[in-house]
Amino acid sequence: MKLMISAILLAGAMLTQVQAQAGEVKVTWQEPEKFTDIRPGNESKSGFQERMIKDFDQIFADLAKKLPDAYQWEVTVTDLDLAGDVRPFYRNTVGDIRVIKDLFWPRMTLTFDLKDEKGKSIAAGTENIKDMNFLMRSGLATGNSSFRYEEQMLRDWFAKQQREKVFPSR
Repeated sequence: MKLMISAILLAGAMLTQVQAQAGEVKVTWQEPEKFTDIRPGNESKSGFQERMIKDFDQIFADLAKKLPDAYQWEVTVTDLDLAGDVRPFYRNTVGDIRVIKDLFWPRMTLTFDLKDEKGKSIAAGTENIKDMNFLMRSGLATGNSSFRYEEQMLRDWFAKQQREKVFPSR
């Protein structure tokens, strides 16, 4: 029994060590109530904002896993315009709906600072990220969040940063 408990504790310690070595991200949301468009369709404004921030925090965390061990990535989101536009729905039983059309492309403005394992800044800047062709892809955007167009936009931007050697790869 003691051997089994020791093995479980050792496995947990190893798992924690592996997670601590991956790149990490800290996301700050600067005045989201002033963002261009984070309006909910059919849910409360506060609930939608909480869910949106949680989903985007996870998107950034997934991207940070592609960074080398012990790298620290600080991101401040200063504006967000979700794909589509919220329009009133004319039935009493349903609230507003988000209409997705190619003229309402996703956009995000953020600042970032990427630090290596010694805490030295290796890349920093302000980015205005947008995907004007978000509906022209050969397949529908896929992702882990309900913000699939924005997630794909961020994945494409991050991959470009790594291709251009702005961000290092694992």
